[in-house]
Amino acid sequence: MDTITIRELEVHFHVGVPDEERSRPQRLLVSVAIECDVSAAALADDLSKTIDYYAVSRRLVGLGEGRSWKLIETLAVEIAGIVLGEFGAARVEVEVRKFILPDARWVAVKVERSADRGAAAGSAESRLRGRIGGVPGAYR
Repeated sequence: MDTITIRELEVHFHVGVPDEERSRPQRLLVSVAIECDVSAAALADDLSKTIDYYAVSRRLVGLGEGRSWKLIETLAVEIAGIVLGEFGAARVEVEVRKFILPDARWVAVKVERSADRGAAAGSAESRLRGRIGGVPGAYR
């Protein structure tokens, strides 16, 4: 399988557990590795036969308009679903970096999803969410 990579796309989204943190946009870096077969596109030299990384980047930059998330985990899973569902990727890896801890360069969440387990992944995440009572720490 081939991979199209968008590395460290800079976005400014409202993310954080405390309301105060979520009240202002924060700089995040989003990296996406999109697995798909690019052979038909390469053979025909035709953008319509592959995943348009510019279109993916614009979709992700616009994702935060009028939105907020408490967890970067939620954001990463949502991005993975968009790339799989809207752009037809076979598999995707998403990393979201946040610059919140004063003694660390960044914190990150990385998720991997594939088209063949999309529905199963969603139900597993729902079950997991039901088991987790709370989020430790004030910074996410």
